[in-house]
Amino acid sequence: MGIAAERRSESRTASSELELVISRVFDAPRSLVFQAWMDPEHIRHWSAPHGFEISHCEGDARPGGTWRCCMRAPDGKELWLGGVYRRIVENELIEQTHVWDEDGHETLLTVRFEDEGRKTRMTLRQWAFATAASRDGHHGGWSECFERLEARLEQWKRFG
Repeated sequence: MGIAAERRSESRTASSELELVISRVFDAPRSLVFQAWMDPEHIRHWSAPHGFEISHCEGDARPGGTWRCCMRAPDGKELWLGGVYRRIVENELIEQTHVWDEDGHETLLTVRFEDEGRKTRMTLRQWAFATAASRDGHHGGWSECFERLEARLEQWKRFG
């Protein structure tokens, strides 16, 4: 059974807190899903909505280290973003800031990785959005990213 065979996804938003939570189960080992978040070469393949691409990605994956990416829109517009890693627990947790250069508003992002049988439950929590519209836009963007992550994990499992 491939990764796409189980597309169970849950999400919730708390508008009063301007918080987004998305939980998704991937048919891949936790170490592989974690690595997809840590390796810039893998991030380039999945961390953008459909039609967008990551044209630049770098990171110093350690507490206090920075990360920076450029997402290119279908019309060629470059959207730069970055942040600081606050905490990393291998195969379990990533805590980082998330800032779009265009508006400068910082959100906090936590990604947890848990075993669910032979699969991995990944739970993303992003909060302190400036507006509900921004939160909702991120919900759509992350959902598309996770569809691309499923495909990337399937390729990685098949071809290494």
